[in-house]
Amino acid sequence: MSITYLEAIREAQAKALAEDPRVYIYGQDVGRFGGAFKATKNLAEEYPGRVIDAPISEDAMIGTAIGAAIEGMRPIVEMQFADFSSIAFNQIINQAATHYWRTGVPCPFVVRLPSGGNEGSGPFHSQCMESLYSHYPGLVVLTPATVEDAYTMLLEALTIDDPVIYCEHKFLYYHLKADGLPNSSLPIGKARVARAGVHATLVTYSAMLHESLRAARELEQEGWDIEVVDLRSARPIDTDTILASVARTGRLLCVGESFPWGGLTAEVVARICAEGFHLLDAPPLRLNAKDTPIPYHPNLWRSHRPTSSSISATLRKLLRA
Repeated sequence: MSITYLEAIREAQAKALAEDPRVYIYGQDVGRFGGAFKATKNLAEEYPGRVIDAPISEDAMIGTAIGAAIEGMRPIVEMQFADFSSIAFNQIINQAATHYWRTGVPCPFVVRLPSGGNEGSGPFHSQCMESLYSHYPGLVVLTPATVEDAYTMLLEALTIDDPVIYCEHKFLYYHLKADGLPNSSLPIGKARVARAGVHATLVTYSAMLHESLRAARELEQEGWDIEVVDLRSARPIDTDTILASVARTGRLLCVGESFPWGGLTAEVVARICAEGFHLLDAPPLRLNAKDTPIPYHPNLWRSHRPTSSSISATLRKLLRA
């Protein structure tokens, strides 16, 4: 029986609620309504008093989670959209991220961010925030790209004694399926070679993994063998796996859906240039969304974010260098 990316997130939360009395879920409409995307469907009925509807105040949602975490709970906070987490930015970066450093008291909770774009979502419901949160020490930032990782990484996130920003991609909710839930996984902080290759390394994460794999299959028809590395987490970054891949291929392209200024793709390129410049046979490239607010119109949205076609074109440029 197949399971979707969204169902894997729901199953991980159900397992955590069943096995750990410290876990509870807090967010807007997460109770009887089951969440804006139904990631908490039926959980309020199964676990009364532990799936709690919040007021429309992201600042208050994170503030109460910080207090509960300090007192020994393991909250899961659902933001309706990743974009809205900016309202709680002060709580996340100035309170949660610094709390252990300031006090020696852990602040363990998970913030679920429905990230990325869909057709018609526009500039206020489509952003990818992983680069922003990765800037701040004290936070763990996860970007699961598969059904298996959506499940195992959420469960592992609840065992970490630091605040975790869990960036689940909305486009993958129903577009991605697996045969079942996994029994094991790579640890958080370890990247995965999703496709072996010898001619170039393509580093990516979240929904862009699947666009990148499609691009690699397209280039295979032209005789090129592209290695694809799934970062899995934005912070920490597994630099060793990327360096090992570039040592095999000599070329690097980094692809992300977030905006290009600064960001995770820039960080990867900077690290490889600093630590593996001698491995490169060509200047590294990166590909991101356009440096504009995200458009509403489906055709404009498709041209705004990287796609398998734009990734393939950039790979050809890299391979010719």
